[in-house]
Amino acid sequence: GSVLPFKVNNFVAEQVIDWEDPKDPIFILNFPQREMLLPGHYEQMDRALTSEDAVEIERTAHEIRLQLNPHPAGQLDLNVPKLADGTKLPGMQHKYSQTVLCFPSQGQTCHSYCTFCFRWPQFVGMKGLKFAMKEPELLVRYLTEHPEVTDVLFTGGDPMVMSASVFQQYIDTLLNADLPHLETIRIGSKSLAYWPYKFGTDPEGEAMLELFRRVTRSGRHLAFMAHFNHPAELRPPAVREAIARIQSTGAVIRTQSPLLRHINDSPDVWASMWRQQVALGMVPYYMFATRDTGAQHYFGVPLVTGNGIYQSALRQVSGIGRTVRGLSMSATPGKIQVLGPTVIQGETVLALRMLQARKEEWQHRLFFARYDEQALWIDDLSPAFGEKQFFYDES
Repeated sequence: GSVLPFKVNNFVAEQVIDWEDPKDPIFILNFPQREMLLPGHYEQMDRALTSEDAVEIERTAHEIRLQLNPHPAGQLDLNVPKLADGTKLPGMQHKYSQTVLCFPSQGQTCHSYCTFCFRWPQFVGMKGLKFAMKEPELLVRYLTEHPEVTDVLFTGGDPMVMSASVFQQYIDTLLNADLPHLETIRIGSKSLAYWPYKFGTDPEGEAMLELFRRVTRSGRHLAFMAHFNHPAELRPPAVREAIARIQSTGAVIRTQSPLLRHINDSPDVWASMWRQQVALGMVPYYMFATRDTGAQHYFGVPLVTGNGIYQSALRQVSGIGRTVRGLSMSATPGKIQVLGPTVIQGETVLALRMLQARKEEWQHRLFFARYDEQALWIDDLSPAFGEKQFFYDES
């Protein structure tokens, strides 16, 4: 808890966690476990805490955090955009040509913190490693300069920790601007699972829903990208009510989650989750591999194993539940889908495909890696057929 962020709210603690089960997945999802630190880091932190020296404790925690790859996939070096006059926009990311990510400064926390979260540096006060956008006008300026952008994704943290009156400033700025190329506004949020009252009994619940209606009435698509990691998160009645309320605004809810050891590394869990989501009118969208940051050693599932879980789960759902794309890695060159093992000219290899790419010419490109049952991430793989590097490495 001194190294990784920790916060849990009363809804999760009282209505979602099963306190009778010592291995309850939602408990593990919210409460840091000893094994989430590597043994050497745990002992290093233990010594610092024993010293009771606050400066030494923070120094040690910071030193360990820097070894956990706090900003993977070139987020700081490659994705932060600039205006035409050279002004850097650290509250935004622009990796794929059609989509810009915006990090509203008031939304850089969450209702509860997921122990696997790849954006954990946002919450531990690491200087220079936090994204935050304070001026929505800068977002509009950037979009005006980039007519290729069709989608804006509000992310965090969780933008749904903001009040409707604060979020309205961002939405109004976009809707009132002359941006004919802006077609879709996305909201990445865990709030449906962690604080469904945001869209119900909260004082500004109806105001937030009316803001959603304003987006859809403007002729733009509102995509609510909901994070659900386990079927247990769909169980509370308040969650199901909130789903229906959001859908009543004309928004479409798409769901996504990483594949996580100790949480959901079972085909039956995923199949159950997808079937329930479809029954509730949501669209299963992504199954991700655990990113190479934070406690990946604890949560990570080997890519070959993960692909098997994905394929097995997919066979248990009907066609309308097979919209989910997986197993995929959000890596430096783009989103890489693991298609699975195959045999080519007598050699067993791992087939991969670029779902999204940093360069347009890489889009949907098929490529192959040497078969490796232990690999957790693309960086653990090597090219097949004697190639010295993957096609994107030279860039």
